[in-house]
Amino acid sequence: MKPTPIRAVLDTNVLMSALLFENGRLSWLRTSWQNSQVMPLLAQPTALELLRVLAYPKFKLLPQERDQLLGDLLPWCETWPGPLMSSNHAVRDGHDQVFLDLALTAQADALVSGDGDLLALKEQVPALRIFTPAEFQAWLSRRAPPAKQPDPRRR
Repeated sequence: MKPTPIRAVLDTNVLMSALLFENGRLSWLRTSWQNSQVMPLLAQPTALELLRVLAYPKFKLLPQERDQLLGDLLPWCETWPGPLMSSNHAVRDGHDQVFLDLALTAQADALVSGDGDLLALKEQVPALRIFTPAEFQAWLSRRAPPAKQPDPRRR
């Protein structure tokens, strides 16, 4: 039986790094969602934020390149259909609040961010695992079943 994917809210910067830099430090994340180890969670406001950032002139992405990057993500995502409940925990930067609200509303297994304002809430939000990408990778590797060793009798 295949293990259930880890449902995770990945903030926009984490998603952008995983999508834009195929050999970058977060490229493992793309492989993780495409192998169904991780299921990224999106809601309308987080998806709109991703679309906005993909269109930044500094990335010099043509519309078809943006579509291709979205094609490398969206088929593996769970989209939260309803409204997001406002958390009792305020994120210092209000623009990041939506990621916390989505993670708590959707009862995500994890929130992954490199943003100091979200990471500062680790101890204040015990109902949610908040990780840096490196911490998330380590946590995933501890959860993964051991790799199946080849049977030495078969050659």
